[in-house]
Amino acid sequence: MGIMIKKKILIIDDMHLSILPLLEKLDFEVVYLPDIQRNEIFLELKDIFGIIIRSKTKIDEEFLNHAQKLAFVARAGAGLDLIDVDLAKKKNIHLLNAPEGNRDAVAEHTLGLLLNVLNKINLSDKEIRNKIWQREKNRGFEIKNKTIGIIGFGNIGQQVAQRLSSFECKILAYDKNKKDFSNTKAKEATLLEIFEQTDILTLHIPLDKENFGWINKDFLARFKKPIWLINTARGEILSLEALIEGLESGKIIGAGLDVLENEKLNTLSVSQQKNFEYLSHSHQVILTPHVAGWTYESYQRINEVLVEKIDNLMKEKFSP
Repeated sequence: MGIMIKKKILIIDDMHLSILPLLEKLDFEVVYLPDIQRNEIFLELKDIFGIIIRSKTKIDEEFLNHAQKLAFVARAGAGLDLIDVDLAKKKNIHLLNAPEGNRDAVAEHTLGLLLNVLNKINLSDKEIRNKIWQREKNRGFEIKNKTIGIIGFGNIGQQVAQRLSSFECKILAYDKNKKDFSNTKAKEATLLEIFEQTDILTLHIPLDKENFGWINKDFLARFKKPIWLINTARGEILSLEALIEGLESGKIIGAGLDVLENEKLNTLSVSQQKNFEYLSHSHQVILTPHVAGWTYESYQRINEVLVEKIDNLMKEKFSP
C-alpha cells in the first residue's frame, strides 16, 4: 500500500496562526510563506492544490498559468476583486471568501465613522488639544428619525441595518442581486426611493466591473437632499472627484472613508494627490486606513470561516 500524499495549501499573506492547525487537522500540508514575493510565488505553484490570499497579488492569467494543479483560491476577507473570476471559473478553480468572518467588524466600524462624522468627534478632539473650545461650531446631528440608505444588503449590509435599527431611524436597503428581502430592520427599496429619501448613505457592495466608479457625479446629483456618505466597501466604487465636488457644493455634508481609490499613498497620480490633499485637510471628512474589517476578533474568525468552507468543498467535490 502506497504512502498517501497530502494535498498542499500555500498561504502567501500574513494570517492569524490559528489557521495552521485548523488546516493540518483536515490533513493538508500547509506551506506558510507570508513574506513571499510575486515572482517567487510562481516557483511554488507547481504542486499547489489550494492557495489562501489576502491582498498581496492579483490572481490573473499570468498567475493561473503557473498553477496547473490549483483547485481553489480562498480569500481571507470578503472581496474577490483581485481575482480574475471568469478565468478561474473557466479553469474549474473554486473561489472561496469569508464575508461572514468580518461582517460584525465592518458593521461596527461603519457605525463608528457615522457617529464621528455626524458629531465632529475627531475635529473637536483636535481643537481641544490646542485649547480651542468651540461648542456651537461642533454641534452634531442625531441618527434618530433620519433615513439611512444602505446599498448592498449582503452579510455586511444586513449587520449594519441590525445595529442601526436601535437608533429609531428609517432604514432603506437596495441590492441589485436580491428581491423580497424586507425584514423588521430594513425595507427593500428601489434606487429611486434611495435617491428621494436618504439622509445618510452607506455603501456595502463588492468591487466588480459594474460597480467600478458607479458612485459618480451623476449618481450623487440624483439625491434630493444633502447627505452624509460612508464607504467601508472598496475605494474604486466611489469617485473621489465626485465626492469632493459634492462636499464643495453642499450636496454631501460629510463623509467617512475607510477606503480610497488608490491606497498606496506613495504611488498617487497628480490628480489622486490633489484629491487626497483636499480630503486630508477637510474637516468634513474622516479617514481610516482600510481597517473596518481588521479587528483582533475578525482576524481569527475569518480563519474559522475559511477552513469550514474548505472542508465543505473537499467533502462535496473532492471526496473519494
